[in-house]
Amino acid sequence: MANTPHGGILKDLVARDEKISAELKEESHSLPGIVLTERQLCDLELITNGGFSPLEGFMNERDYTSVVETLRLADGALFPIPITLDVSRETVERLSMVPGARITLRDPRDDEPLAIFTVEDVYTPDRVKEAINVYGADDPAHPSVSYLRNRVQDLYIGGKVQAIQPPSHFDYVALRYTPSELRSHFKKLSWRKVVAFQTRNPMHRAHRELTVRAARQRQANVLIHPVVGLTKPGDVDHYTRVRVYEAIMAKYPNGMGHLALLPLAMRMAGPREAVWHAIIRKNYGATHFIVGRDHAGPGKNSQGKDFYGPYDAQDLVTQYHDELQIEMVPFQQMTYLPSTDEYQPVDEVPKGVQTLDISGTELRRRLRTGAPIPDWFSYDAVVKVLRESYPPRNKQGFVLLLTGLHNSGKDNIAKALQVTLNQQGGRSVSLLLGETVRQELSSELGFSAEDRHLNAQRIAFVAAELTRAGAAVIAAPIAPHERSREAVKDIVLQSGGAGANFFLVHVATPLAHCEKSDRRGLYAKARRGEIKGFTGVDDVYETPEKADITVDVTKQSISEIVHSILLLLETNALL
Repeated sequence: MANTPHGGILKDLVARDEKISAELKEESHSLPGIVLTERQLCDLELITNGGFSPLEGFMNERDYTSVVETLRLADGALFPIPITLDVSRETVERLSMVPGARITLRDPRDDEPLAIFTVEDVYTPDRVKEAINVYGADDPAHPSVSYLRNRVQDLYIGGKVQAIQPPSHFDYVALRYTPSELRSHFKKLSWRKVVAFQTRNPMHRAHRELTVRAARQRQANVLIHPVVGLTKPGDVDHYTRVRVYEAIMAKYPNGMGHLALLPLAMRMAGPREAVWHAIIRKNYGATHFIVGRDHAGPGKNSQGKDFYGPYDAQDLVTQYHDELQIEMVPFQQMTYLPSTDEYQPVDEVPKGVQTLDISGTELRRRLRTGAPIPDWFSYDAVVKVLRESYPPRNKQGFVLLLTGLHNSGKDNIAKALQVTLNQQGGRSVSLLLGETVRQELSSELGFSAEDRHLNAQRIAFVAAELTRAGAAVIAAPIAPHERSREAVKDIVLQSGGAGANFFLVHVATPLAHCEKSDRRGLYAKARRGEIKGFTGVDDVYETPEKADITVDVTKQSISEIVHSILLLLETNALL
């Protein structure tokens, strides 16, 4: 029998509003609309299908403040992650977002109306407190803190939603279950105990052994429930991962396991996220939930230390056990015993017995170099999928973002790099010069901070598409602001697939030299006031904080600079 939903009632808003969905859709055409971000789209899907029960909308200020401060909604219900709808001040004013206003929420992929949102309040979040309380620190090394700082808009709007229709999916449709559908599936198969396994990574033999062992000890079945929404930048894309999951499901005992996909936008919030994941799996009907070591941890902070302790997540889930009403299964670190050809928990291996392991870093190295991956670690079918999606490093694409003042030499460096990389062969090489992009992609944009930022985002989109296809991309805009450079990096890391290799080159040629050697006289025009917003004159150039390499044409020749950049690529095994 499936577990009781969190709060006692599954808030399936799609089913609830089905009788009036046609009326809602008709109404949506006459309402102002918001096109959702990818994260907001994931959140809305899990609000409307009941995965976020007991939520019926995006949190108002009372719920938001309470969740940030106490891990509870204003009514006292346990809920550890703020689910918010962020909008710009301009959008609030333009759409007259006052309490009672009705807004259409639209799918960013096809502009289809998904829900009607009724505004309860508009409020300014305390983003520093949100970062510290929810993620543990206001540290931009945390991907969600970086997202909070750079991509979240100024205001949050709270209110409930009415569902018009769920988002359409064209990939792995047979594996996408709503909570109601998965509960019905468990009932049909008479599954009374279900152990849910959360993952955002490929699975290997150790994961299979871990989940089978957990199920057998509890006389239960296994739900492999991977995240296919937003995950951590740099993670393996969900298309590859799902093919891996499909391959590994064939290795489970007949009838033991089931694969279903979860459209969740992860926050990498460690302990809070583990409690959140437990609530979601409870809503999907699971009775047990595996919580791993450093569950949903994002890695190292700015000081090089882990954001969370290895068992903080397990401790917090245990603390709320009585309210969660889902049994936690502690993740057991598994290791391979070659003498018996089996996996055992590390703490159960007798002293002196030989064990073998391959770290994530070592696995990535073997995939990159083509080195063999032993069958005791992973299955041939899994390795085949990974090798298809992740070619060796010297076949992967990459992006070089050259930033510097006008006439700093960045364009000449970019052109020389293009020639040199073309000479080496092996990849197509694309050159995105600032002025060319302005003419071809951004001719309507000016030079305000926002227009510059939008131009950088367009460059990033093109660069990510090209590098995902294995191209070398050399982009050379001025990109004077740190926010824009970080946005370019984030887009490439999130969308570049196997080509998500990004390097920032600061062409630090001094302003005096740039101005003195400016044959076009643009600096002189800017000094006379004939050009407004000119970088270095009446617009500041923010020196990059974390350039991968810094060069200067007053100290190095173009050839020497090109050679140093090639050495950077060689060091990262990309040549």
